[in-house]
Amino acid sequence: MNKLVQISRRLARSVDSLHFASPVTHVYNPLNYARATHEEYLAKYGCLKPEAVLVGMNPGPYGMVQTGVPFGEIQLVKGWLRIEGEIRPPKDQHPKRPIQGFSCSRSEVSGFRLWTWAKDSFGKPENFFKRFMVLNYCPLCFMEDSGRNRTPDKLPAAEREPLFAACDLALRLSIQQLQPRFAIGIGAFAAKRIRAATSFGNLIIGQILHPSPASPKANKGWAAQATHELASIGIKIKARNNADFK
Repeated sequence: MNKLVQISRRLARSVDSLHFASPVTHVYNPLNYARATHEEYLAKYGCLKPEAVLVGMNPGPYGMVQTGVPFGEIQLVKGWLRIEGEIRPPKDQHPKRPIQGFSCSRSEVSGFRLWTWAKDSFGKPENFFKRFMVLNYCPLCFMEDSGRNRTPDKLPAAEREPLFAACDLALRLSIQQLQPRFAIGIGAFAAKRIRAATSFGNLIIGQILHPSPASPKANKGWAAQATHELASIGIKIKARNNADFK
């Protein structure tokens, strides 16, 4: 079994034992109900030793919540990553945030921006994953009664600390397995958690702008900014100009 799959299953069991109180009313764990596609992603693209691991915060309601793939914008997961499968959602779903899997018609902007950047920069998924792997720090999506997404950093300390302990361990084990030179937080939260979870002396930790549409800066050409920020950290991406990228 792929080592990342083992880590994922251990993390799923760990977070399933946790409890979250109001204002959180629903907790989605795609490592369980979207296990097949999540593990296909890990097995298909997590077997190389990438130059850098890109780490996001947690699943978005129209991305990984639907597909099981980090930043998993549905059309790009199907069309570019070539991953698609049956999603078996839990019975207890938020009425305003149903899990529709690959039939969901909504698009996650953050995921669309990230995977479009990867596609435009590298052409084939195999070219991208020779240099990068994309993971999420926390596997859970938290919903309030209104349907509002509640991010992990907004949880009370009593809930946050055991969650972060489980996620820290999974991230640390994943980085040990992948052996990247760089671990890059997609946004400040993820960069902070990378620093808290890892203590490898040769690992270079950095941060790039999160592609969320809630960020005014990200709405002004996120892809170019991400490429520039990666270059400033030491990860240079060449323009596509040869047949391998067609």
